[in-house]
Amino acid sequence: MDQLGFALTVALLRGLSLLPYGLVARLGSAIGAALYVLPSRRKRIVLVNLRLCFPDKTEPEYDDLARNHFRHVVRSYLERGIQWFGSAQSLNKHVEIDSKIDLHDKDAPPTIFMGFHFVAIEVGCILYSTRLPAASLYTRMSNARLCDLARRQRGRFGAEMIERSTSARKIVGLLRAGKPVMLAADMDHGIDNSVFVPFFGVPACTLTSVSRLARLGHARVVPFVTKVLPNYRGYKLTVFEPFDDFPSENDAVDARRMNAFLEEQILDCPEQYYWVHRRFKHRPAGAAAVY
Repeated sequence: MDQLGFALTVALLRGLSLLPYGLVARLGSAIGAALYVLPSRRKRIVLVNLRLCFPDKTEPEYDDLARNHFRHVVRSYLERGIQWFGSAQSLNKHVEIDSKIDLHDKDAPPTIFMGFHFVAIEVGCILYSTRLPAASLYTRMSNARLCDLARRQRGRFGAEMIERSTSARKIVGLLRAGKPVMLAADMDHGIDNSVFVPFFGVPACTLTSVSRLARLGHARVVPFVTKVLPNYRGYKLTVFEPFDDFPSENDAVDARRMNAFLEEQILDCPEQYYWVHRRFKHRPAGAAAVY
Protein backbone atom coordinates (compact mmCIF):
# COMPACT_ATOMS: atom_id res chain seq x y z
CA MET A 1 0.00 0.00 0.00
CA ASP A 2 1.53 3.30 -1.10
CA GLN A 3 1.22 6.56 0.80
CA LEU A 4 -1.85 7.70 -1.16
CA GLY A 5 -3.60 4.37 -0.67
CA PHE A 6 -2.88 4.46 3.04
CA ALA A 7 -4.14 8.04 3.35
CA LEU A 8 -7.37 7.10 1.56
CA THR A 9 -7.83 4.08 3.85
CA VAL A 10 -7.46 6.23 6.97
CA ALA A 11 -9.84 8.84 5.55
CA LEU A 12 -12.41 6.14 4.76
CA LEU A 13 -12.20 4.63 8.25
CA ARG A 14 -12.47 8.05 9.89
CA GLY A 15 -15.47 8.85 7.72
CA LEU A 16 -17.17 5.56 8.59
CA SER A 17 -16.67 6.28 12.30
CA LEU A 18 -18.91 9.34 11.92
CA LEU A 19 -21.82 7.42 10.39
CA PRO A 20 -24.56 5.60 12.34
CA TYR A 21 -23.54 2.08 13.29
CA GLY A 22 -26.59 0.51 11.65
CA LEU A 23 -25.86 2.20 8.32
CA VAL A 24 -22.22 1.05 8.31
CA ALA A 25 -23.23 -2.50 9.26
CA ARG A 26 -25.87 -2.72 6.51
CA LEU A 27 -23.48 -1.29 3.93
CA GLY A 28 -20.78 -3.84 4.83
CA SER A 29 -23.26 -6.70 4.71
CA ALA A 30 -24.45 -5.67 1.25
CA ILE A 31 -20.90 -5.35 -0.10
CA GLY A 32 -20.00 -8.73 1.36
CA ALA A 33 -22.93 -10.41 -0.38
CA ALA A 34 -21.94 -8.80 -3.67
CA LEU A 35 -18.30 -9.86 -3.36
CA TYR A 36 -19.30 -13.45 -2.61
CA VAL A 37 -20.66 -13.78 -6.13
CA LEU A 38 -17.17 -13.26 -7.56
CA PRO A 39 -14.65 -16.16 -7.65
CA SER A 40 -11.82 -15.55 -5.18
CA ARG A 41 -9.10 -17.32 -3.23
CA ARG A 42 -10.75 -16.38 0.07
CA LYS A 43 -14.07 -17.79 -1.02
CA ARG A 44 -12.38 -21.09 -1.87
CA ILE A 45 -10.65 -21.16 1.55
CA VAL A 46 -13.96 -20.57 3.32
CA LEU A 47 -15.66 -23.42 1.46
CA VAL A 48 -12.75 -25.81 2.08
CA ASN A 49 -12.89 -25.06 5.82
CA LEU A 50 -16.66 -25.50 5.99
CA ARG A 51 -16.57 -28.81 4.13
CA LEU A 52 -13.87 -30.13 6.44
CA CYS A 53 -15.53 -29.01 9.68
CA PHE A 54 -19.15 -29.74 8.76
CA PRO A 55 -19.00 -32.81 6.48
CA ASP A 56 -22.72 -33.58 6.82
CA LYS A 57 -23.99 -30.34 5.26
CA THR A 58 -25.32 -30.12 1.72
CA GLU A 59 -23.80 -27.95 -1.02
CA PRO A 60 -26.64 -25.38 -0.78
CA GLU A 61 -26.02 -25.21 2.99
CA TYR A 62 -22.28 -24.62 2.45
CA ASP A 63 -23.09 -21.90 -0.07
CA ASP A 64 -25.57 -20.18 2.23
CA LEU A 65 -23.23 -20.31 5.23
CA ALA A 66 -20.27 -19.04 3.21
CA ARG A 67 -22.31 -16.16 1.79
CA ASN A 68 -23.44 -15.11 5.28
CA HIS A 69 -19.85 -15.34 6.43
CA PHE A 70 -18.72 -12.99 3.65
CA ARG A 71 -21.40 -10.57 4.77
CA HIS A 72 -20.02 -10.60 8.31
CA VAL A 73 -16.36 -10.40 7.31
CA VAL A 74 -16.72 -7.41 5.00
CA ARG A 75 -19.05 -5.78 7.48
CA SER A 76 -16.39 -6.18 10.18
CA TYR A 77 -13.86 -4.38 7.97
CA LEU A 78 -16.13 -1.37 7.61
CA GLU A 79 -17.05 -1.42 11.29
CA ARG A 80 -13.34 -1.15 11.99
CA GLY A 81 -13.81 2.59 11.39
CA ILE A 82 -16.05 2.84 14.46
CA GLN A 83 -13.84 0.49 16.45
CA TRP A 84 -10.55 2.22 15.64
CA PHE A 85 -11.70 5.84 15.61
CA GLY A 86 -14.89 5.90 17.69
CA SER A 87 -14.95 7.21 21.25
CA ALA A 88 -15.01 5.01 24.34
CA GLN A 89 -18.57 6.18 24.91
CA SER A 90 -19.55 5.06 21.41
CA LEU A 91 -17.98 1.63 21.88
CA ASN A 92 -19.69 1.08 25.22
CA LYS A 93 -23.03 2.10 23.70
CA HIS A 94 -22.83 -0.64 21.08
CA VAL A 95 -21.59 -3.51 23.27
CA GLU A 96 -23.68 -5.59 25.66
CA ILE A 97 -21.52 -7.25 28.34
CA ASP A 98 -22.20 -10.51 30.14
CA SER A 99 -19.31 -11.31 32.47
CA LYS A 100 -19.03 -14.16 34.93
CA ILE A 101 -16.14 -12.39 36.69
CA ASP A 102 -15.66 -8.91 38.10
CA LEU A 103 -14.01 -6.94 35.30
CA HIS A 104 -13.29 -4.04 37.68
CA ASP A 105 -11.44 -6.13 40.28
CA LYS A 106 -8.07 -4.44 40.74
CA ASP A 107 -7.01 -7.25 43.09
CA ALA A 108 -7.72 -10.05 40.62
CA PRO A 109 -5.12 -12.82 40.26
CA PRO A 110 -2.84 -12.89 37.20
CA THR A 111 -5.19 -13.31 34.26
CA ILE A 112 -4.92 -14.38 30.63
CA PHE A 113 -8.00 -13.37 28.66
CA MET A 114 -8.21 -15.94 25.87
CA GLY A 115 -10.06 -14.67 22.82
CA PHE A 116 -11.12 -16.35 19.59
CA HIS A 117 -11.28 -15.08 16.04
CA PHE A 118 -14.92 -14.34 15.58
CA VAL A 119 -15.56 -11.35 13.33
CA ALA A 120 -16.20 -9.08 16.34
CA ILE A 121 -13.07 -9.96 18.34
CA GLU A 122 -11.65 -6.48 17.72
CA VAL A 123 -14.32 -4.56 19.58
CA GLY A 124 -14.22 -6.90 22.59
CA CYS A 125 -10.50 -6.43 23.08
CA ILE A 126 -10.64 -2.65 22.68
CA LEU A 127 -13.62 -2.32 25.00
CA TYR A 128 -11.86 -3.99 27.92
CA SER A 129 -9.00 -1.51 27.74
CA THR A 130 -11.46 1.36 28.31
CA ARG A 131 -12.03 -0.04 31.80
CA LEU A 132 -8.76 -1.38 33.16
CA PRO A 133 -5.11 -1.38 32.00
CA ALA A 134 -4.33 -4.43 29.93
CA ALA A 135 -1.78 -5.83 27.51
CA SER A 136 -2.79 -7.32 24.19
CA LEU A 137 -0.78 -9.57 21.88
CA TYR A 138 -0.97 -8.93 18.15
CA THR A 139 0.48 -10.47 15.00
CA ARG A 140 2.44 -8.13 12.75
CA MET A 141 0.77 -7.46 9.39
CA SER A 142 2.67 -7.58 6.12
CA ASN A 143 1.84 -3.91 5.47
CA ALA A 144 3.91 -1.83 7.88
CA ARG A 145 1.76 1.33 7.66
CA LEU A 146 -1.47 -0.54 8.27
CA CYS A 147 0.13 -2.52 11.10
CA ASP A 148 1.28 0.67 12.83
CA LEU A 149 -2.17 2.18 12.44
CA ALA A 150 -3.87 -0.90 13.88
CA ARG A 151 -1.49 -1.04 16.83
CA ARG A 152 -1.94 2.65 17.58
CA GLN A 153 -5.73 2.63 17.37
CA ARG A 154 -6.21 -0.61 19.24
CA GLY A 155 -4.09 0.74 22.08
CA ARG A 156 -5.48 4.27 22.18
CA PHE A 157 -7.34 3.70 25.46
CA GLY A 158 -4.22 2.52 27.27
CA ALA A 159 -3.77 -1.10 26.19
CA GLU A 160 -0.12 -2.09 25.90
CA MET A 161 0.24 -3.65 22.47
CA ILE A 162 2.79 -6.48 22.37
CA GLU A 163 3.94 -8.25 19.23
CA ARG A 164 3.39 -12.00 19.40
CA SER A 165 7.08 -12.72 18.81
CA THR A 166 8.01 -10.92 22.06
CA SER A 167 9.82 -13.11 24.58
CA ALA A 168 7.65 -14.99 27.03
CA ARG A 169 9.67 -13.44 29.85
CA LYS A 170 8.13 -10.00 29.23
CA ILE A 171 4.59 -11.38 29.10
CA VAL A 172 5.11 -13.38 32.29
CA GLY A 173 6.46 -10.24 33.94
CA LEU A 174 3.29 -8.35 33.06
CA LEU A 175 1.12 -11.15 34.45
CA ARG A 176 3.04 -11.26 37.70
CA ALA A 177 2.78 -7.47 37.95
CA GLY A 178 -1.00 -7.79 37.83
CA LYS A 179 -1.68 -6.61 34.27
CA PRO A 180 -4.14 -8.84 32.37
CA VAL A 181 -2.92 -10.14 29.02
CA MET A 182 -5.29 -10.70 26.09
CA LEU A 183 -4.36 -13.18 23.39
CA ALA A 184 -5.88 -15.57 20.88
CA ALA A 185 -4.47 -19.00 20.12
CA ASP A 186 -6.90 -20.36 17.54
CA MET A 187 -4.97 -19.67 14.34
CA ASP A 188 -2.29 -21.66 12.55
CA HIS A 189 1.01 -19.88 13.21
CA GLY A 190 3.25 -22.80 12.26
CA ILE A 191 4.39 -26.00 13.89
CA ASP A 192 6.80 -24.39 16.35
CA ASN A 193 5.31 -24.35 19.86
CA SER A 194 2.19 -26.05 18.52
CA VAL A 195 0.55 -29.47 18.59
CA PHE A 196 -1.88 -31.19 16.24
CA VAL A 197 -5.19 -31.75 18.00
CA PRO A 198 -8.73 -32.16 16.62
CA PHE A 199 -10.81 -29.17 15.60
CA PHE A 200 -14.22 -30.41 14.49
CA GLY A 201 -12.53 -33.78 14.03
CA VAL A 202 -9.76 -32.46 11.77
CA PRO A 203 -6.14 -32.32 13.02
CA ALA A 204 -5.37 -28.62 13.50
CA CYS A 205 -2.00 -27.04 14.28
CA THR A 206 -2.81 -25.40 17.63
CA LEU A 207 -0.60 -23.09 19.68
CA THR A 208 0.42 -24.17 23.17
CA SER A 209 1.27 -20.62 24.27
CA VAL A 210 -1.75 -20.26 26.53
CA SER A 211 -0.76 -23.26 28.63
CA ARG A 212 2.89 -22.28 28.82
CA LEU A 213 2.25 -18.66 29.75
CA ALA A 214 -0.39 -19.59 32.32
CA ARG A 215 2.00 -22.06 33.89
CA LEU A 216 4.92 -19.62 34.02
CA GLY A 217 2.81 -16.67 35.14
CA HIS A 218 0.67 -18.63 37.62
CA ALA A 219 -2.30 -17.16 35.79
CA ARG A 220 -5.92 -18.14 35.45
CA VAL A 221 -7.25 -18.47 31.90
CA VAL A 222 -10.52 -16.66 31.22
CA PRO A 223 -12.11 -17.26 27.79
CA PHE A 224 -14.10 -14.49 26.16
CA VAL A 225 -16.10 -14.28 22.95
CA THR A 226 -17.53 -11.24 21.18
CA LYS A 227 -20.41 -11.93 18.82
CA VAL A 228 -22.52 -9.77 16.53
CA LEU A 229 -26.10 -9.33 17.72
CA PRO A 230 -28.96 -9.80 15.26
CA ASN A 231 -30.92 -6.93 13.69
CA TYR A 232 -27.91 -4.61 13.72
CA ARG A 233 -28.12 -4.13 17.49
CA GLY A 234 -24.35 -4.12 18.04
CA TYR A 235 -22.28 -6.75 19.82
CA LYS A 236 -22.30 -8.98 22.87
CA LEU A 237 -19.10 -9.58 24.83
CA THR A 238 -19.32 -12.71 26.97
CA VAL A 239 -16.61 -13.30 29.56
CA PHE A 240 -16.75 -16.84 30.92
CA GLU A 241 -15.65 -18.42 34.16
CA PRO A 242 -11.93 -19.23 34.33
CA PHE A 243 -11.03 -22.71 33.09
CA ASP A 244 -10.87 -25.20 35.97
CA ASP A 245 -7.63 -27.16 36.46
CA PHE A 246 -5.90 -25.29 33.66
CA PRO A 247 -3.17 -25.59 32.62
CA SER A 248 -2.61 -29.29 33.09
CA GLU A 249 0.76 -30.98 32.71
CA ASN A 250 -0.05 -31.90 29.11
CA ASP A 251 -0.05 -29.17 26.45
CA ALA A 252 -1.91 -31.35 23.94
CA VAL A 253 -4.71 -31.99 26.42
CA ASP A 254 -4.99 -28.25 27.08
CA ALA A 255 -4.97 -27.43 23.36
CA ARG A 256 -7.76 -29.90 22.70
CA ARG A 257 -9.74 -28.41 25.58
CA MET A 258 -9.42 -24.94 24.02
CA ASN A 259 -10.58 -26.26 20.65
CA ALA A 260 -13.53 -28.08 22.22
CA PHE A 261 -14.64 -24.86 23.93
CA LEU A 262 -14.29 -22.98 20.66
CA GLU A 263 -16.34 -25.59 18.79
CA GLU A 264 -19.23 -25.05 21.21
CA GLN A 265 -19.13 -21.30 20.61
CA ILE A 266 -18.92 -21.66 16.82
CA LEU A 267 -22.00 -23.89 16.68
CA ASP A 268 -23.99 -21.01 18.18
CA CYS A 269 -23.17 -18.72 15.22
CA PRO A 270 -21.03 -20.55 12.62
CA GLU A 271 -21.28 -17.70 10.11
CA GLN A 272 -19.32 -15.43 12.47
CA TYR A 273 -16.15 -17.48 12.88
CA TYR A 274 -13.16 -16.42 10.81
CA TRP A 275 -13.30 -19.11 8.13
CA VAL A 276 -11.31 -16.98 5.68
CA HIS A 277 -8.19 -17.98 7.64
CA ARG A 278 -6.31 -21.10 6.50
CA ARG A 279 -6.90 -22.94 9.75
CA PHE A 280 -5.45 -26.16 8.32
CA LYS A 281 -2.47 -24.62 6.52
CA HIS A 282 0.00 -26.95 8.23
CA ARG A 283 -0.81 -30.64 8.19
CA PRO A 284 0.45 -33.65 10.14
CA ALA A 285 3.27 -35.62 8.54
CA GLY A 286 1.96 -37.55 5.54
CA ALA A 287 -1.37 -35.72 5.36
CA ALA A 288 -2.29 -34.08 2.07
CA ALA A 289 -2.58 -30.32 1.75
CA VAL A 290 -6.18 -29.07 1.69
CA TYR A 291 -5.80 -25.62 0.14
